[in-house]
Amino acid sequence: MINTVIEWLNTTLPLPGWLDWMWWTLVYVVASLALLVGLLVLIAFLLLMDRKVWAAVQMRRGPNVVGPFGLLQSFADLLKFVFKEPVIPAGADKGVFLLAPLATATFALAGWAVIPVSENAWGKWVISDLNVGVLYILALSSLGVYGIIMGGWASNSKYPFMGSLRSAAQMVSYEVSIGFVIITVLLLVGSLNLTDIVNAQKTGLGTQIGLPNSMVDWHWLALFPMFVVFFISALAETNRPPFDLPEAESELVAGFMVEYSSTPYLLYMLGEYVAIVAMCAMTTILFLGGWLPPIDVAPFNWVPGILWFILKATFVFFLFAMVKAMVPRYRYDQLMRLGWKVFLPLSLLMVIAVAAVLHFGGLA
Repeated sequence: MINTVIEWLNTTLPLPGWLDWMWWTLVYVVASLALLVGLLVLIAFLLLMDRKVWAAVQMRRGPNVVGPFGLLQSFADLLKFVFKEPVIPAGADKGVFLLAPLATATFALAGWAVIPVSENAWGKWVISDLNVGVLYILALSSLGVYGIIMGGWASNSKYPFMGSLRSAAQMVSYEVSIGFVIITVLLLVGSLNLTDIVNAQKTGLGTQIGLPNSMVDWHWLALFPMFVVFFISALAETNRPPFDLPEAESELVAGFMVEYSSTPYLLYMLGEYVAIVAMCAMTTILFLGGWLPPIDVAPFNWVPGILWFILKATFVFFLFAMVKAMVPRYRYDQLMRLGWKVFLPLSLLMVIAVAAVLHFGGLA
């Protein structure tokens, strides 16, 4: 899509060859800002939805004061954090202490550069259409843990340090099973490009028996055990309940965020929610057909692809919120046992099974 816009600009308002870079820079900056603003507004309402779902399960009202039905609650919280005074502990390493939340938020936001949200006549709706998009996402989700470790260490306090150690161990443990789950999808698709993964779901189990392209063709059905493993691993990877051990209130107060307040705390929370929405988007792309309609017939295929993408990602986030509201927190040893003794062998077996079916079934 960006290339199409630049070509149109070059034909409408041609610039000398040595000034070509100006259109590229301008279009990339505008596209990045549009994505950033859209993402942050979406996160503000998803955060409200998270709190409303939690309240509904506990038969409470939830936020309902700021704006109609409490719709502006997240913006009120944002202003509250922005105008508070940041308190830095006397014994803290000031530079690292302030750099840590910034690093977490930056790494989380950078992951969205390769996530495509739609594809139409204009082209692919993505900032950078990398051929190794999946590897880029995995690498950045691994880097996110550095911000947490830095924050825990720089706070110079027991609880944050314990929380950051837990977080590092937890994120590393579950990244392994996420990696193997992604390999099963890549075996089916044969590409690391995220747009190719979505387009590969236009054919599948349903089209082979003569049905139009529908949700039966998406990978959630063919790889259902991996869909479940990926969903639960995504909860652990983003420190969501029931795997929120790094910030277990009953043991570690607020975990690695104990000493944080004001804008640095806001950046940590922003990084956490951006990573959660990125995982929802990845679940949508890998297993739920991305921007493809649930069934490729009118009126469903009249709806713009980006709306289907947002609806599916919101549905996955709703599942995240329901798990938070209903499932009790795991003990630390249970968390590690689930990751290393259940998910890792299961995902390894599924990689072998998928490879065997593709090879011996003549589908590779």
